[in-house]
Amino acid sequence: MVSTSKIKSVDFYRKIPRDLTEASLSGAGLSLIAAFSMIFLFGMELNDYLRVNTSTSIVVDNSSDGDFLRIDFNISFPALSCEFASIDVSDILGTNRLNITKTVRKYSIDSNLKATGSEFESGPITKAIKHDEEYDEEYGEGSVTLNIRNFDRISHQHAILVVNFYAPWCYWSNRLKPSWEKAAKIMIERYDPEIDGRILLGKVDCTEEIELCGRNHIQGYPSIRIFRKGTNVRDNHGHHDHESYYGDRDTDSLVKTMENLVAPISLASQEVASDGQPNKTDDAKKPAPLTGGCRIEGFVRVKKVPGNLIISARSAAHSFDASQMNMSHIISQFSFGKKFSSRMMSNMKRLLPYLGRSHGRLNGMSYISDPSDSSANVTIEHYLQIVKTEVMTRYSKFVEEYEYTAHSSLVHSLHVPVAKFHFELSPMQVLITENSKPFSHFITNVCAIIGGVFTVAGIMDSILHNTMRMIKKVELGKNF
Repeated sequence: MVSTSKIKSVDFYRKIPRDLTEASLSGAGLSLIAAFSMIFLFGMELNDYLRVNTSTSIVVDNSSDGDFLRIDFNISFPALSCEFASIDVSDILGTNRLNITKTVRKYSIDSNLKATGSEFESGPITKAIKHDEEYDEEYGEGSVTLNIRNFDRISHQHAILVVNFYAPWCYWSNRLKPSWEKAAKIMIERYDPEIDGRILLGKVDCTEEIELCGRNHIQGYPSIRIFRKGTNVRDNHGHHDHESYYGDRDTDSLVKTMENLVAPISLASQEVASDGQPNKTDDAKKPAPLTGGCRIEGFVRVKKVPGNLIISARSAAHSFDASQMNMSHIISQFSFGKKFSSRMMSNMKRLLPYLGRSHGRLNGMSYISDPSDSSANVTIEHYLQIVKTEVMTRYSKFVEEYEYTAHSSLVHSLHVPVAKFHFELSPMQVLITENSKPFSHFITNVCAIIGGVFTVAGIMDSILHNTMRMIKKVELGKNF
């Protein structure tokens, strides 16, 4: 067996007997300073070890060809009716999607941008509408001309009042006029207003009756409204509760619709059946907009190529007066990419305090054009340049964020004005990687701190001790 003395011979840390050592006041002071220095440096090293360190690099965007970019938005248009508001998407590859409705919701809003009811469901504004091919002159004028002075009185005299709001210059109004007058004449013959009085067809020239058409939020011509007796009471906004007709405009279709409106009404009472509620199964009739404004919210998915998101008034069978269209809007939200929860966003900002500052650059911005401007026709354009930022955390989780710059302008247009968001993605992306220090590196630094401070303190103590000894020797030599 190996003797104990041989084992002790390999001791690198041989001990000096306590009786041979001498404690000093200076050594005690240096020991305290060394201990506090070790604690302080250890704390700094621990803080550096726990702190998140990142590295940033610029690389080519590695998105695949099939990737789509999500655009979330919440935009309020104080002067655009939900009846004709359309969300369109196009890009340089030829994509052209019109009137997107599946992922978009519309709400009528008042002047304070507050929703006035549930989600607004407009009619098929892109559907081809059937018209009469020829007009038989023998029927002449059958509808009643309405104006601001007689509208309320006449609407209260008949259980059903169907009104054609038109403009003489409008192509579609002129296409409707023959069948409208013919249908009105037929309804007069079947339901004499003097004897029966259950239904009457009227017309309003919106170039003459601007106030009346504005009160009923008419923005496209022709607009056919159905007023029911007992439900056309004005509220605080001067609004009449009524329906819009989006069906075919040939004589047979119009007459059939009028007959269906009259059918539930008894001649004796002239009261609207079913509490005056619209027929929910008739897709040709929908509730008319409650107010003249519209809030549009939702999202669309687009290809990662330069393109446009356009919000405008659109219809396949209506005309719009460009001078009366106002595309002013207030943006509550406009962002690209996935929506982040508040918790995830706070974690990202903890990782990188500057991250997310340009995630919603347009949020809270207002773009208002003056409706009294004589030049009118103001298109509001936003040019957005998007940069993808990819964050790789220490747990190998990828987080994608899209930040963008925004430049906006109000431009006078020769056509019906629109709100256009032109977006373009940068071919480069920012890659942010979270780097964590290895634990072995932390332990090595701690050992270096302890050893280094201990060694430096020992050297200082030795220098101080030897200096004091030399001073004492010199003093003793002088005494002798």
